[in-house]
Order: sequence, then structure tokens, then C-alpha cells
Amino acid sequence: MTKEKYIYKNSDYSVDERVEDLLSRMTIEEKIAQLTSQWAFFTLGENGLNKKKMDELFKNGIGQLSRLAGMLDLAPEDTAIISNKIQKYFAENTRLGIPVIIHEECLCGYQAKKATVFPQIIGVAATWDVENVEKMGEVIKNQMRKIGAHLGLSPVLDVARDPRWGRMEETFGEDPYLVSIMGTAYVKGLQGKNKKQGVMATAKHFLGYSTTEGGMNWAPSHIDRRELLEVYAKPFEAVIKEANLACIMNSYSEIDGVPCAVSKEILTDLLRGELGFNGMVVSDYSAIPTACSYHHVAESNTEAAIQTLNAGLDVELPLAIAYDKTLVESIKDGNLSLDTVELSVRRVLKKKFEYGLFENPFVEVNEVSKYYNSQSSTDLTKEIALESIVLLKNEDNLLPLKKDLGSIAVIGPNADSCRNLFGDYTYVGQIEDAISNIANDGFISGISSIDSEEKRKMIELCKNVLDSDEDYFTRYAYKNIKSIRESIEDMIVGKTQIHYAKGCDINSESKDGFKDAIEAAKKSEVVVMVVGGKSGLMEDSTSGESRDRADLNLPGIQLELVKEICALNIPVVLVLINGRPLSITWESENIPAIVEAWVPGEEGGSAVAEVLFGQYNPGGKLPVSIPRSVGQVPVFYNHKPSGGRSHWTGNYVNESTKPLYPFGYGLSYTEFEYSKLEIDKEKVDIMQSVEISFDLKNIGKMKGDEVVQLYLHDREAKITRPVQELFGFKRVTLEPNEVCRITFVVPMNILGFIDRNYDFIVEPGNIDFMIGSSSQDIRLASAFEILGKPRKLNEDKGFFSSVTIIK
Repeated sequence: MTKEKYIYKNSDYSVDERVEDLLSRMTIEEKIAQLTSQWAFFTLGENGLNKKKMDELFKNGIGQLSRLAGMLDLAPEDTAIISNKIQKYFAENTRLGIPVIIHEECLCGYQAKKATVFPQIIGVAATWDVENVEKMGEVIKNQMRKIGAHLGLSPVLDVARDPRWGRMEETFGEDPYLVSIMGTAYVKGLQGKNKKQGVMATAKHFLGYSTTEGGMNWAPSHIDRRELLEVYAKPFEAVIKEANLACIMNSYSEIDGVPCAVSKEILTDLLRGELGFNGMVVSDYSAIPTACSYHHVAESNTEAAIQTLNAGLDVELPLAIAYDKTLVESIKDGNLSLDTVELSVRRVLKKKFEYGLFENPFVEVNEVSKYYNSQSSTDLTKEIALESIVLLKNEDNLLPLKKDLGSIAVIGPNADSCRNLFGDYTYVGQIEDAISNIANDGFISGISSIDSEEKRKMIELCKNVLDSDEDYFTRYAYKNIKSIRESIEDMIVGKTQIHYAKGCDINSESKDGFKDAIEAAKKSEVVVMVVGGKSGLMEDSTSGESRDRADLNLPGIQLELVKEICALNIPVVLVLINGRPLSITWESENIPAIVEAWVPGEEGGSAVAEVLFGQYNPGGKLPVSIPRSVGQVPVFYNHKPSGGRSHWTGNYVNESTKPLYPFGYGLSYTEFEYSKLEIDKEKVDIMQSVEISFDLKNIGKMKGDEVVQLYLHDREAKITRPVQELFGFKRVTLEPNEVCRITFVVPMNILGFIDRNYDFIVEPGNIDFMIGSSSQDIRLASAFEILGKPRKLNEDKGFFSSVTIIK
């Protein structure tokens, strides 16, 4: 056998050469198969693989398998063993031996049993800690790749300004700069410096998915072209160009009457043409057949498939519904170009070669445990959980609490819940829905394909989960998980009495538990009330995918419970566990201390306790504005000059137009002083940078974190510009009386915008800059002038400022 006979098997050749050699050997059926996927559990049989089933399904190979660990009750080592068997099957039992991509969900941690669960992404955004986001991506990468997963369906890069939308919790918030830089860090961590050891990141949802009619899932997105480019496409472009993004997933929604899955304007002209993406595009789950069944722009699944392939969508997930054998006939009939199919196949094969699947599709099972029992991973998720917590109010310095209080009441539906510390796209959040459907013979009807032993285990698990309280599965999957109540008990010292009462359920209208809650409060010196929602896919979930809400108040009768406890005139600390901003106007007016903990993950209980008792000084900042009521939606800080008010009176008839808490807001147990502002030049060439420096000092008595924020405003552009735009930030830790010198280096090529000709340009003119502790708490301000002629930017376009700190 000569070296050249099987070029695609020889790593001495370039990726492009290997792709073309392999493509030349493939039949039409094998090419189509590479654009499809199948549920991974279809491969399973009793004590191993179901070879007979696999021979039927995979005689032509396949592109991807969907969620091996994410949908089954498998320990990490077992997942690694099965993934090796799967790859061995494809190497030895398919004609060309093409390895398969195993994809998994990994929004805030690998969605697998025993994998590390970080806070839900809205909480990660509240850390404003770019370095830790990249470290989080590295942990997820290692845990995925070490058990045989190659592609992660994250991050979510939707800019979210409507908290009615249930998936806001999956986003990095309302600001395109914050979403861009956090998303870039996540992708860099997940994909790694060495692709052959990395995991392909999938940015989603392209495009405009978060801005829909009524805040409803899958609804039309009404966004003008300029806003689409400047706000919603910006994070995708940044991640494409700054982190060499591997994969994109389409949005379910439509723009300008065309569903994104079948939109050549979105998936090819914009994504590949204007934004420069050269990777693989995968469908959101079942998005292709929705062109027929939901949007009604195709007469059949086959027609939907042809439209999506022509639009530039390469792979159908999670299983082949539209990309099936009918496409072979479509090619033969001339309804679908073979060139179009081969273009998509090239993209798929290229990723398989780039990420090393041909050289080493297998994993070392004996190495798995150290990545799933790592103290460093636990420490990181704890640190991120701590950093994510935002102190909204602390009247009369009620917080931090003393550890030797005589008695504390811990009350509320989230006080003793482990389950509700987890977001919708976690193993717990997803598997409960799958279990429910399996038990009721729904959704995953193909469970019957799994042979007896695995099926028996899953049915037994279903029964245990459905017959028990909601914490059963959480504690089953994560042995050391602790609720906030349990973590508070660990924190106290001496003879402090803890009086716990649930009070009510998340959504219940029953007040049967009020009496116990009131009695617990009356026996206590201070009350910690832990309220909020439940993130997930189940009908009782209040946030998460397809869990959209028409109001933003505390769900159920929780506010009534809060009012009953507050009427006792005992100091109350309100702790919020929630995936979306809640309209806590009454609470803010009547409760002395409020802590926003988001959905804080596996270490969330201890993180909240440490903040409450001052073992950690909270420094998180809001990545979204908190509205006073749902009637303000959308309310966001970077509105246009004519926005954010009703001309000429300013406010609504019955309410302020200002948010209850603004973007970037968050208190601390200490205080910070900003001073000594300097700018290195007041007149800046259009292709230069400006350096803005100032001193930050901790003038309080406790070590703490401050997130310094840089906002800019273009005073006289040819297109209306936002009143403020975030263009830099840094989380800084200072000891009492410690001072540091902070310098933002701002290149002018990040200050561009889309002009009237839809070119991206930087204009000369006056730029105001503001430095502060939030978008409304501005401490220092000045201006500089950009000199020169307007300049179009293509390759010279920038995305981020840089920050240096000298202590």
C-alpha cells in the first residue's frame, strides 16, 4: 500500500488534501450520512452496543451522535467505555471508517452525571470576570473530551433585553460588548490552544432569537438591519474573528418573513460573507422540519431540507428527519445540487480532521476520574458562584450577619432546595424532562431500541424520580450537594438556633405553610427568606427554554408570604434564586437587604451562605437591567437618545421609565473611591488608541472586589448612537486602603458603527467617556476627539479594549 493510496488516513497531508481524497471515495449516500445525526442511545444494547441496530442505522456512516452522557444515567467512566466502543464500531464496521462526532450540551458545565456544574450563564455574566470564564471553558473541555465528546452546543451569544423570554438565563445579558468578550473567553477555553485536544464550540442562536414577539419562544424577531448587525450579530462576529469559532447553530425564529434555518441571507450572505465564518453550521434541534410543520414555507420535509442546504445549513440535529434518503433522489432528479451537498460535507470532514478524530478517536478510560474528581474544578465553580452574587440592597448594614446570632429563621421554597440551584441546561435540568417523557412513552419513543439491562435501569430511575420529591435526582447525581439551609447550618457557630419552614411552593396557591413560616420567624432575631423560581423544562419550571412569562413578579403566592413575614417587623434578608430579572419593586421598598444569587450551581448553597455571613464580600454586577414592572420591557441602559423616556413628560403616567436597578449595578460591604483621571491624548488619530487612567482605592474596612466600567458616547455621529456603550471593564480586588492605577487602552477601531450605506466605519468627532461603578453611578468623566477622515474598516476592525492594573 503506497502512501498516496489512502491520503485521508495519512496525517502527513494537509487537512484540505485529506478532505478532498476522502470526499472522492464517498458515495452519495455516504455524503448525505455525514450531514445527519442520531440519538446516541440508539447504539446501546445489553451490556454494550446493539450491533444489529447500528448495522441498520449506520451502514453509510453518520456525521454525529447526539448526547450520549446527557440523556442517560451513566458514570463518566462508563461513558468513556461506550464512546470507545462506538468509535471502534465506525472504524471497523463502516466502509470508509469515518469517525463520528459525539455532541453534548455544555451551557454552564458539561451536561453529564458528575460533571462540574457552574452557575447558570446569567450568573456567570454577573461575575464580569473574563479570565474565570475561560478557565470554566477549559474545565468543560477536559471533562467532555476525556470521555469522548467532541462538540459542545454552547455558548449562547444572544443579546437578551426581554426578561419575559424564558431563555434569558442562558445568556450573558443585555449588552453586546459584555456578551462578546465573555463569549470569546468561553470559546477560547472550550476549543483550547490545541484543536486535537479541544472541543468544538457552537455559538447560538444565529440570529436574533432573544428578541421576539411578546418575549415568546420561537416567535418572529422584528429587528431592523442596522440593529441586527450592530447589536445581535456583534458577539458572533467577535467570537468568529477573535476565537476562530468552529460551529454555529441557527435560531428557530424568523427575520423579515424568512425562518433563519432556510435563510441564505442570514446563514450565507451575512454569516459567511460579511462576518467571515468558515466553520460548520448545525441545526437547532428539529429546526429543519419546522420549515414545513411550523413556519409553513415548505410543502414537505424534503423541500425543507433542500431549502436549508441551499441556505448554508450543514448538519441536521438531533436526528435525521429531513436530511434522509429522499435527498439522494433529489440530487438525481436535479432538485438539489451535488455541489451544494459536497460543500457541506467538506465542512463536516474538515472539523473531524482538524480536531484529531481520525488520528485518535479513542479516550483513556483510566484518566477520566481525575477530571471528574478535581478539587481545582470544585474550587473554580465555587469562586464563580461567589463572584456571581449581586448585593442589591443593604440598608443599615444588616449584612453581613453575625455567625453567633441567637436564632435565625430560614424560610422559603428555595431555602432547602438543591434542585433549584441548577439551570435548565444542566444534567439535572434536562434529565428530569427526559425521564418524565420516557416514563410516559413520550419524546424519546426510541427508548424501545435499548435492550433490556439499560432499559430496566432507566425505567427504575424514572420510577424513583417521579415517585419522590424533586431533590431526589439532584442528590442522586451529585452526592455532596447542599442546599442554602444546610450551608447556613454549616456556617453558624455556638448555640445559634435555625428555624426552617418552607412556607409555600414555587408556584402553589396554597397558604398551608404560612403558619409554620410565621412561627419560625417569630422565634428568630433575623429572617433569611430564599425565594424565586425553578429553572428547567418541566411545566412547573418558571424559567428556561419555552418557560416564558407574562409577568415578572415572584411566582405563585411567594410575595404574599414575604409580606406576611415582613409585617412581623423582624429584619429580613431576601435571597433571590432566579434565572430572569424579577420585578421586585415592593420588596425593594420594604426589605432592608436583598441578595441576587441567580441560579448558582452545585456550590451555590455554600456561596450564598458565605456572602450572608461575610466570609466573602459580594462584588457581582448586574449584566441586565432589572425592570420595575413588565410594562417597562424592554428596558436597557444603552438606548438611543430618543429612547428611555416619554417625550415630553419623561415618565409613564403611573411609573418611572428608569429601571429598578440599572445595568452594571452591585453593592459591596466596602466602599471604593475613584480619582486622578488622566488621558494620554485629547486628540486621537482615527487608527490610533487612547489611554485612560485613574486611581481606584478601597476606602472601607473589608477586602472587596469592584468592577470598574468604561462607557463611551459618540456625541455627533451621522447615525444615532446609544447614550452610553460599554467599551471596557475590569474586576479588581483590593485590601482596605489599597490603591491601584487602572489604564484602559481603547483602540479607535472598536468605536465604529454601520453608516447609511451599511458600511462599518469610524468617524471623526467628539467622544465622551464615563468611568463608574455602574451605568448610572458615574464617578469620572471627560472627552477626547477623533481626528481624520471617515474610514471603512474590514480587516482592521477591532472588538475589545485592554486593561492594565498597577498596584
